[in-house]
Amino acid sequence: MSPVANKKSAAKKAAKTKGAPAPVSMKDSILTHLRHTLAHTPSLATKRDWWNCVSLAVRDRIVDDMIATQSAHHDANTRRLYYLSMEYLMGRMLTNNMYSSGVYEEVRAAVDELGLDWESICEEELDMGLGNGGLGRLAACFLDSLATLDLPAIGYGIYYEFGLFKQEFVNGHQVEHPDSWKKYGTPWDIVRPEYTQSIKIYGRVETVFDEFGHYRPEWVDTRSIQGVPYDIPIAGYGTRTVNFLRLWSSRSSEDFDLEEFNKGDYVEAVREKAIGETISKVLYPNDKTENGKELRLVQQYFFVSCSLRDIIRRFQKNNGGWDHFAEQVSIQLNDTHPAIAVAELMRILVDEENLGWDAAWETVTKTFAYTNHTLLPEALEKWSQPLFEKVLPRHLQLIFEINDRLMQLVEERWPGDNWMKRDISLIEEGHPKMIRMAHLAVVGSHMVNGVAAIHSQLLKTVLFPSFDALYPGKFTNKTNGITPRRWLLACNPRLSKLIDSVGIAKDWPKNLDALRGLEKYADDAKFQKAYMDIKYENKVDLAKTIERECGVKVDPAAMFDVQIKRLHEYKRQHLNLLHILTLYRRLLNNPGMDIAPRVFVFGAKAAPGYHLAKTIIKAINAVGEKINNDPRIGGKLKVVFLPNYRISLAAKIIPASDLSEQISTAGKEASGTGNMKLALNGALTIGTLDGANIEIGEEVGDDNIFIFGLTVEEVQQLDSKGYDPYPYYHADEELKAVIDWVGSSYFTPDEPNALASLRHSLLDGGDPFKVLADYRSYIDCQEKVDAAFKDEKRWARMAIMNTARVGKFSSDRTISEYAEEIWKLKPVKVK
Repeated sequence: MSPVANKKSAAKKAAKTKGAPAPVSMKDSILTHLRHTLAHTPSLATKRDWWNCVSLAVRDRIVDDMIATQSAHHDANTRRLYYLSMEYLMGRMLTNNMYSSGVYEEVRAAVDELGLDWESICEEELDMGLGNGGLGRLAACFLDSLATLDLPAIGYGIYYEFGLFKQEFVNGHQVEHPDSWKKYGTPWDIVRPEYTQSIKIYGRVETVFDEFGHYRPEWVDTRSIQGVPYDIPIAGYGTRTVNFLRLWSSRSSEDFDLEEFNKGDYVEAVREKAIGETISKVLYPNDKTENGKELRLVQQYFFVSCSLRDIIRRFQKNNGGWDHFAEQVSIQLNDTHPAIAVAELMRILVDEENLGWDAAWETVTKTFAYTNHTLLPEALEKWSQPLFEKVLPRHLQLIFEINDRLMQLVEERWPGDNWMKRDISLIEEGHPKMIRMAHLAVVGSHMVNGVAAIHSQLLKTVLFPSFDALYPGKFTNKTNGITPRRWLLACNPRLSKLIDSVGIAKDWPKNLDALRGLEKYADDAKFQKAYMDIKYENKVDLAKTIERECGVKVDPAAMFDVQIKRLHEYKRQHLNLLHILTLYRRLLNNPGMDIAPRVFVFGAKAAPGYHLAKTIIKAINAVGEKINNDPRIGGKLKVVFLPNYRISLAAKIIPASDLSEQISTAGKEASGTGNMKLALNGALTIGTLDGANIEIGEEVGDDNIFIFGLTVEEVQQLDSKGYDPYPYYHADEELKAVIDWVGSSYFTPDEPNALASLRHSLLDGGDPFKVLADYRSYIDCQEKVDAAFKDEKRWARMAIMNTARVGKFSSDRTISEYAEEIWKLKPVKVK
């Protein structure tokens, strides 16, 4: 039997496990869409046309199961989870959907029969611009696991027209361009105009009396905005369950003023339309300005209000009174962005449904749960009272009422303790007063969770100790996870095939703990060679991407030392840079020094208004430019910063990584998920005892991870004593030299003092993230990394053990814990 016939046979078997076999072949389906959907012939079709047709053919299979899934959930009147998140970093959808729906081999066979280049077709797909960093990628992994575990769930968010931004480097500086990912549409969305919601913003509150003479507040003189829903199907792996992500696109309720148009004022004629569409225009508008802050608050309320109305509509189709709402509905707040949902549901229940306060509040607190994702106080959203009153005047009244009752509870528990009241209050006193959204989320939820064991503990001891005392048992931990379908099966097919070849378990993509079976091969010379050959092939692929994107040739035999994550001081890309400079300086003074050649790979975006983060990007690029062109070091070091970091780029970097830089200041990273993806693909972690690094170390063993630096307790002790970076600076000659070096104009002769602010932040700026305190420990640990990499057998064993032992970090495990302990959610099999 030919290879193509084998693929067809396997595809038919997979289709039977997923549902009824497709009525037409995949090849015919692709050609039908080319002709009848895109009105093209094969001879005129572009690569993008072919990508569209392949995607639509795959979507056809998924939609059948999506309809069956929703019918099953409706008929069973099942309890559902509703996941509210401002971000969903979905990446590319085609390959993942092919694996999940069981048609991967069938599609590849059809593409081969059509004489098409598979890789070039895949490259036509743009990443969905619906998220920024770990928060959005976690949400995407969770949706995958919810469907795979047959759990009834719907995600809600905003259908951004433009993503965060497209990053370019000009003279080493980050330059932002619009991320027009929706410019030509996407085959994955399904518009649902029949479920359009209308929401209110702005206006004022006046007192009215009802027909019984009772006082009632009424929200009047408001502006209406419409939310049009678009659904993205989310196919579970190895199951017929297909949930969906519902995204809201904003529209003005008055699209076009014909009278103004006829007067010749064409701009004014579409003014309301433009204002309405602005809400879903851009992910995270710059909130350095008052207008930016206002738009961000409006965005959050828009998607929350539309989502709640949609949830209520669905509930009321099959259910009666509000007594059963919390039995049928569980809503998870993914970070503080959707926290306004607490006040909005109260407003709906009290103002529109006429529930009494106590009954309404009981319903609210039984419905919501809240995930906190940060320990950084500045990242916990607060809104000024004047802004809140302008945008959501009725909600402000409700928040004050919630706070009054909260203060009564605090008084009962701690009579006369004004400090405790100030600490717990939803209102931060000052000029102006600020509304603390994280506090609202805590008070309005029945459970609050952190995302790694140490993070959850710090929530109780550092961030919210007073709330933990007020609500004992409310705080819990749910360590983050990643979907192995995307982050091993799809992104590293070579390694996936090797795993399949040893026959440990066919279902490992749904049972990641099965990879423990690889441990017995960790010392097997033949398996080690096969494993490391795959790593080398992946590095060859990445080297081609690096040369194409950065114009730098790198050696795949070198250690690929990778730091890919959002650019922030606490993630300490600048500590990595100091290590690079230390090695460079040592090599200049001793060219014969025996070190393993390294390629330092960075990928990160800095927020447009975060000037120091952008300076760090400039510094890395400037140092890289010097090192990459310095013949004195014999090519032993290369530094590349790949532009426009995104999910599809991460999928190329992660399988090729040798060393995973997880070097945040202890106590600052909530969890991290990049550390999990890299470890699963056989990259060894160098990291601090922070976030999920601790749990990764517990799983893989101390011999298979490199740990350095201060602990959380030691950081706290330094802070309590008053941390001063200067003693470290003066006591360490190498440290002093590299800080002064990078702060000089040596690397930026055409831009004098361009990097001076970086040096200032580490010294006179107080070094808030303890870079100097951890420098020497980091350098020493990197020397251990160097020695391990030179020992090829030892390194291979360590890499294999990382792949084998990180099954705990499957998002399936995380979601199972949420479902059992927080959401009380049962699976519903779609037959």
